[in-house]
Amino acid sequence: MFPISDETKINFHQTENVKGGRLLGPENGCTNGFFMGIAYYDTIEFPEPGVHEDQESFYVLEGRGFVKLKENIYPIEPGTAFIAPPGVAHSIKRGPDSPPVKVLWCHGAS
Repeated sequence: MFPISDETKINFHQTENVKGGRLLGPENGCTNGFFMGIAYYDTIEFPEPGVHEDQESFYVLEGRGFVKLKENIYPIEPGTAFIAPPGVAHSIKRGPDSPPVKVLWCHGAS
């Protein structure tokens, strides 16, 4: 177990519009289903939403755009934090004149 990680060591997964990976998980000593990671959203359309059995929180680090929680849409920018409760569909897109939206995300037991 190594309790420290950094973004340069993330094993990123790439889809058509999202690049993301885990910073912290069980391999770092996290328990009770807690995970932390980084994701980049580079689409001007909302991608297929995520829905999870646990809660997921987000903190916007870079870029401007929008988050869709269920059917509600909210503007996001650096410094914005939001949560997707268990079972709530959520999706992020960048603004048309913005670079990718970079977020720090955390999953945790409900």
